[in-house]
Amino acid sequence: MTQNCSRSAKVIAITSGKGGVGKTNIAANLAICLAASQKKVLLLDADMSLGNLDVIMNINSRYNVSHLLAGRKSIQDIVQVGPKGLKIICGASGLQRLANIDERHRLLLLRELSKLQQDTDVILIDTAAGISRSVVGFCLAVDHVLVVTTPEPTAMTDAYGMTKVLLRNRFAGHISFIVNMADTTLQGIKTYKKIAKTAEQFLAAQTNCAGILLKDERLQKAVRSRMPVVLAYPKSRISLSLIALAAKLGNGLAAQQTNGNFFEKFLRRFF
Repeated sequence: MTQNCSRSAKVIAITSGKGGVGKTNIAANLAICLAASQKKVLLLDADMSLGNLDVIMNINSRYNVSHLLAGRKSIQDIVQVGPKGLKIICGASGLQRLANIDERHRLLLLRELSKLQQDTDVILIDTAAGISRSVVGFCLAVDHVLVVTTPEPTAMTDAYGMTKVLLRNRFAGHISFIVNMADTTLQGIKTYKKIAKTAEQFLAAQTNCAGILLKDERLQKAVRSRMPVVLAYPKSRISLSLIALAAKLGNGLAAQQTNGNFFEKFLRRFF
């Protein structure tokens, strides 16, 4: 009997326990770098009530997830085409009702989002910050979670907290840390080792360091000009680090044959 398999993208969530650690900037720039390396990339703003990817990417987001759920637009209508052919779905802003959608909307979301995996190599999900049901639900269903932190003690504590929540909910994928806004590479390494040691000691968890990103004033300049830094300052230190991180993540990101579907798994967990 032939097994019914379908082509399915790898799915990576970029999350953080604490806001203000640069998660969305990392997601946007990584997506551009992966798209530039000939990967078919979809970037989803999963902060469905306070999304701001459109601001960082300087996209005129006329339609977003709210229009899909209202039945006014299809998934094709709300997909934006960004730099390097990157496909982007923007979240809504200021719509609290998106956290409480009914069964009809859940089925619509499942049906429409499931279509996107068939012609995509990697889906990057920029989650909201924190450990809400929505954030955790997304993370539990993906292949790989990138937890963004900084050397600040509060960010480190919250990054560990996110790891603990994922593992206590039996997350079966990979967990890696990105240390952002480090003063030096050594500081970044020490930050990661502190979190990793705590996770190993108290959670029996093995984690990885995906990368260390140093402070770079050109990132802030790029944000103010509403341009991703890898496009505004491609030779800058931060851009080169993001390119290297994308290359590291890009290994093995070709779409796979699978019986599973990310969005089906997400909806089962979230609802």
